[in-house]
Amino acid sequence: MSEFNGFTQQDFDVFSIDGLEDRMEALRGNISPKLEAVATELAPDLTAMTGDEMFAHVAKHARRTTNPPNDTWAALAANKRGYKKLPHFQIGMWGTHVFVWFAVIYESPIKEDFAKTLLKNQEEVQSIVPDEFVWSLDHTKPDTIPHNEVDDEKLTQMLDRLKTVKKAELLCGITLDRDDERLQDGQRFIDLCRNTFETLLPLYRYTK
Repeated sequence: MSEFNGFTQQDFDVFSIDGLEDRMEALRGNISPKLEAVATELAPDLTAMTGDEMFAHVAKHARRTTNPPNDTWAALAANKRGYKKLPHFQIGMWGTHVFVWFAVIYESPIKEDFAKTLLKNQEEVQSIVPDEFVWSLDHTKPDTIPHNEVDDEKLTQMLDRLKTVKKAELLCGITLDRDDERLQDGQRFIDLCRNTFETLLPLYRYTK
């Protein structure tokens, strides 16, 4: 396993490469090994935090036949074979930024129950999430909603949607602009991921 020494501007520029094959080759050569190194280093910490053995999964983008991916990630979940149906943690990047998430995405069969639990504990959810964190309602889009703009009414809307809409998702965490100096220091970034996951741990516990 290679050591993670941080992200470079060239890593972000991979998403500007034209053509599926060329971009995938650059992703596999440059970015996937870095994300795998970060996730593999964090797996024992997350295992200790959650009490569930966590396994690293690197996005393969295997179903793509024409359009090159605009983002990529590594996920950590309590299953060796897959992560999409489970609540999981992600570290990944778009051409503009890096994200560090706790995620329940549309494949997850626990979505409805999770939403109901969060609705019952809405006040605590509001206080768990720091103001500088952001929410995403769709992992396939780069858009985020700052937590400091999510009042009780907005959170209720988001959770109701998660409960009732088949394709709905809920992700919470941080994003870092590609110029953020914390991305250039491998250990500093890993520490930031670890602290972010620790902050988001109560959300994971609500999936139980």
